[in-house]
Amino acid sequence: MKKLFLLLAVAAMTVNAQAQAQTVTESKTFDNFYIGINGGLATKATGHAWMKGLNPNAGLRIGRWFTPVFGLAVESNAYFSNKPYCSTGTFVRFLNTSLLGTVNFSNWFGGYKGEPRCFEVVGLYGIGWGHLFGTPKTLAVAGPFIDPIPSTIKQITHRNNMTSKAAIDFVFNLGSKKAWQFYVEPSITWGLNDYLYSVDLYSVDGAELAELGHSAPKYNLNRAYVQLNAGFIYKFKNSNGTHNFTVAQLRDQAEIDALNARINQLQNELAQKPKEIVKEVEVIKEVAGKDVVREVKVEDLVFVTFAQGKSELTADARKALSSIQPGKHVQVVGTASPEGNPELNQRLSQARADAVAEYLKTRGVAVDEATGKGVQGTTSNRLAVVYVK
Repeated sequence: MKKLFLLLAVAAMTVNAQAQAQTVTESKTFDNFYIGINGGLATKATGHAWMKGLNPNAGLRIGRWFTPVFGLAVESNAYFSNKPYCSTGTFVRFLNTSLLGTVNFSNWFGGYKGEPRCFEVVGLYGIGWGHLFGTPKTLAVAGPFIDPIPSTIKQITHRNNMTSKAAIDFVFNLGSKKAWQFYVEPSITWGLNDYLYSVDLYSVDGAELAELGHSAPKYNLNRAYVQLNAGFIYKFKNSNGTHNFTVAQLRDQAEIDALNARINQLQNELAQKPKEIVKEVEVIKEVAGKDVVREVKVEDLVFVTFAQGKSELTADARKALSSIQPGKHVQVVGTASPEGNPELNQRLSQARADAVAEYLKTRGVAVDEATGKGVQGTTSNRLAVVYVK
């Protein structure tokens, strides 16, 4: 048996290593956060017919993914019905708040390819805090009322206890940007030190009553409730311009040296050319439908470079753009390097063009057009080119 467990552990670590082989781009402090709402029905796991003791609930979940596989979430759910327990006399009978570890099994075993799948399976497990509401005369236990209510039973109201939740989310990623999720979640929640989930709690005089939160923690099915919820999640936009992780295209040092040498060569060639030399650009279809061939001088172009996978302006980029005088009219073209998928490169090139355009507008420059052209050529060209008319 020990050998079997060891074999399974090794297999799990191997799969995990394979899933993480694709390195994602850097995640900043406030990246990969999400918020969601959920609701459904819960019922006591044992001791009664499930369909006769359904308890509606609603909750809020806030979380963050630290990698495409692992994350953390905080969830709080309110339970409104007293079934199958006695009435507490309050609108919300019970509140459960949990800290949950989250594991995306689809990315763990299948690897992350740069964007979420349409369907994923996510596991959740964690520890929580439960709070039972009530009134001074509430008999907060299952079973018949006792009159008069013993003082030991009166002390049960407004009690706290430890809980633990385990769940599986069947997740559907929605929209072209995969910013929204819909999920269905079966789960089980244990009252770890809660004897009040049991029906055999007390004698008539209350001497055998075990108060909520005062028993030894135990995973006991008689202290648990099962639940079926559904919910929606919105993933906030990240610094990379998407709502999810993106895969980093890593290069070895030899490739970086070759690219730097090529850049230096091109810069030298440009410096040797007389500035009065002009180049023709592609025919531009104007609104009027005329084909016009425009000539662009070298000094009319401002080049802005970007970091790999980024669209934020650097200090050098802002300095270069500051040379364009207010009142000038410009066209901006953003580009991306050949790495990555075409859809991501197109969005990234447009984000770069928009970043340059927004900065120029704040300086009083008239931006006639800002267009992302995706990948232009076969070499690295993480640029935005500004044509000053």
